[in-house]
Amino acid sequence: MQAIRIHRAGDASSLSLDEVDIPAIQHDSQVLVRLKAAGINPIDTKIRTHPEAFPLELPYIPGCDGAGIIEAVGPAVSHFKVGDEVFYCQCGFHGVQGSYAEYAVVEQHYLAHKPHTLSFEQAAALPLVFITAWEALFDRARLQHGQRVLIQAGAGGVGHVAIQLAKEQGCEVATTVSSDEKAEFVKGLGADCIINYQQEDVVSRVNDWSDGGVDVAFDTVGGKVLEQCFACVRPYGDVVTILQPDAETQWSEARLRNLRFSMELMLSPAIMQLPAEQARHGNLLKNAAAFCSSRHLHVHVAESFPLAKASTAHKLLEQQHPSGKLLLRFD
Repeated sequence: MQAIRIHRAGDASSLSLDEVDIPAIQHDSQVLVRLKAAGINPIDTKIRTHPEAFPLELPYIPGCDGAGIIEAVGPAVSHFKVGDEVFYCQCGFHGVQGSYAEYAVVEQHYLAHKPHTLSFEQAAALPLVFITAWEALFDRARLQHGQRVLIQAGAGGVGHVAIQLAKEQGCEVATTVSSDEKAEFVKGLGADCIINYQQEDVVSRVNDWSDGGVDVAFDTVGGKVLEQCFACVRPYGDVVTILQPDAETQWSEARLRNLRFSMELMLSPAIMQLPAEQARHGNLLKNAAAFCSSRHLHVHVAESFPLAKASTAHKLLEQQHPSGKLLLRFD
């Protein structure tokens, strides 16, 4: 089969299209999936540039998100059969294969049946961003009906799903964008207060709109944007970030306001080898499938690329930060 592999740390050109053996089922609870599409996430570029920071061995097949058709099942697989259309999130750590390949072996507990309302590309775009947004809003920030929430970078992969989940919860949403095009995009998702951070003062706009601060701020950018969140949240509110705070981060405003601060890393179960939590991610994808089937959730695919163009896709992600998600497709 063809697969993209990382042989050394480097820029997008270090992604290599290789011919490798089709993987074999090793455990009774695994299935073999013939992939139709694979999601591309910012974590993939971080692994490519700093593989030494992750529990993996080179050469390495990257990719966490996948969607495809089951080709074979282990004897203990009870919820899936050959021919089922599925999607999943399985990060390639500790010898596990990623999704930038024509076939992958996946634990059944990480799988969900693909909704008929989604294409394979849309299904492959969904897992990591849905799990991240869900855990950040509901597990970390404990988002409640009627609250006001700030979502930084609302047109991004995680951001555009987070807006929809917050609206589904009955919340009012403020979000930041960088262009008129992205403003129109998030408006279509239901955002109530849209702020072009290149033209407006985010803190003033958020505080004016929310009468002194939102209940929850969700940071998907990091750096100074995280600090900005502190001044946008009411006293005793919540801030959640998916990035590592900088050493220079000033925490005084967060302390003054008695903010509850949380960190969200959906990769933790894969990195720390926590199978129960990974299985929980599979259950969250069943929630995602239900949301999509009822058409309460839309995942936006900005562009898809053939497997051989993975390096082009990585360059686009790093340089232009498109709305929604980028995909690899297996034609």
